[in-house]
Amino acid sequence: MAENTHQDASGSRDQSSPDEAALSARLGSLDHRLSEIRDSRMSKTDQSGTESGDSAARASAMALGFRLSSELIAGVAVGAAIGWGVDHWLSTSPFGFIVFMLLGFVAGVVNVVRSAGVASGRR
Repeated sequence: MAENTHQDASGSRDQSSPDEAALSARLGSLDHRLSEIRDSRMSKTDQSGTESGDSAARASAMALGFRLSSELIAGVAVGAAIGWGVDHWLSTSPFGFIVFMLLGFVAGVVNVVRSAGVASGRR
């Protein structure tokens, strides 16, 4: 019984040999095509002075994000500074700071909405 399985295994090897050759040829062809594509992409990225549209769009979106976040932080910081000044001047310790910090937050959100172009001033 063991001899029959050995013969079946060797018989299937003989039949798979042309299949393996065909697969090996297809693999070589695929490797050749992939290397051509890789080389063409490398030559496109090696060109100096040109930036792909995807990275330019990503940089533009990042710049917009930094601008919007800085406007929000600036509004809160200015409101907190004014509130601290009012508290120091009138001796109303945390109330002026809290009120003006909240007003600064609201002003920052309004500036972000305006800069993002979500709300239009024209009707």
